[in-house]
Amino acid sequence: MSQNTSFAPSGADFAEAQAFLEKYPDLQAIDVFLTDCHGIGRGKTVRRHELEGIYTSGRALPLSLFGQDVRGVDVDESGLVMTEGGGDKRCWPVPDTLGYLPHTGRGQLLITMFNDDGTPVEGEPRPALLRQINRAKAMGLNPMGAFELEFYLVDPNPGPDGRFHPASYALTKRQSHQRNTMSVDELDEMSPLFDAIYEGAAHLGITLETVISEYGPGQYEMTIRYRDLLHAADDVIIAKRLIRTCARRFGMEACFMPKPFGTEPGSGMHLHLSLADENGTNLFADQPDGSLSPLMLNAIGGLRQTVGDTMLVLAPFLNSWRRFASTVYSPASDDWGVENRNVAIRVPGQPGKTRHFEHRVAGVDANPYMVATVTLAAALDGIENKTDPGAPCQLEMDAQKAPSDLPRSWLEAIDRFDQSAFARNALGQSLHTAFGAIKRAEYEHMVQEVSRAEWDLYGFTV
Repeated sequence: MSQNTSFAPSGADFAEAQAFLEKYPDLQAIDVFLTDCHGIGRGKTVRRHELEGIYTSGRALPLSLFGQDVRGVDVDESGLVMTEGGGDKRCWPVPDTLGYLPHTGRGQLLITMFNDDGTPVEGEPRPALLRQINRAKAMGLNPMGAFELEFYLVDPNPGPDGRFHPASYALTKRQSHQRNTMSVDELDEMSPLFDAIYEGAAHLGITLETVISEYGPGQYEMTIRYRDLLHAADDVIIAKRLIRTCARRFGMEACFMPKPFGTEPGSGMHLHLSLADENGTNLFADQPDGSLSPLMLNAIGGLRQTVGDTMLVLAPFLNSWRRFASTVYSPASDDWGVENRNVAIRVPGQPGKTRHFEHRVAGVDANPYMVATVTLAAALDGIENKTDPGAPCQLEMDAQKAPSDLPRSWLEAIDRFDQSAFARNALGQSLHTAFGAIKRAEYEHMVQEVSRAEWDLYGFTV
């Protein structure tokens, strides 16, 4: 095999591919994909001998992938469809994302798109995050983070009532409709699936940590190890695909829709974030007198000012807004507090050197790159402007909260996002324009659909 390690603008080195192919000599295919604005992987499955060329010459894919709705349908108003004659752009590997999925027998590689001059394509979400990270580093700050993923495991076949239900356990094949919150026995009954997920994570180079049985029947949560923010967002893309593909091998589907069951809890994607100095010291750590870091408080102040502008990023689909119908563990607000799970920005209670904040608004359907981008951009704005976060919320879970400045519907979120200078500056003009246009097209598509619930309620009554 060639020793060519020609320059890749992504920083990828062919030595990584060589080591991978030597480690897995029988592997014959690799799933190669980039991440669109919905967090969906778009790409190709290539054969073993093609991997060298991807590292040394890149692989062409259409720019219009970033101008498509969730179905993969082009949205002309995005500004990314049929630009420059509809030609392709060259994609290169994301370093340290080449891994092996043992349950599929294939490799997996994240790629990212570049212009002919070697600059990142502005319509892609990952480079938007990288720009904000570089901004932070210019300020002497290194963003660190981790995401928590909540999801349901669902039987892929509807029941006799025509509706979907929680999946049967992988070990016992029983099906439970009980909550079983934090039940270790429930985890044991699903353990063959989770064992396969953890095995896959080890091959893919991500560290999945705690798994718990969540509040809803068939709902689970997995946490991912804290690390630099860019790779933390990469980890979400890798982990969601790992969980989904493993679940299929056990006859079930992993559902990352944030509110699949109207009467059950929604699924969030909480982002834990802090800032470190060049030596890795946590700059959000408590002060010597035990008080909270002024830097962290300014960052929270910046977030409070921008949550409303970014709700479309945090809740990008029609179903996302069902999650806010109940405030139980789903904070439809712009407030903050210490050890309070009913606020948007929570400061976990444990004191000391590991202090950070948890942004709790995003659903598990949100794009992690875009969530991290707007969160970091808002935090940096708050730090630069020394923004006061205001008093922390002290209310209990069921107490009446003050009205917030958040949009109250998907359409209102689309309108506010389109008009937001903050969102445009954080994401870049191209991504901002495309995302707003795509979401408006999806809204217009969905309002034409008449649901079963509408027929049941109104069809032969009004």
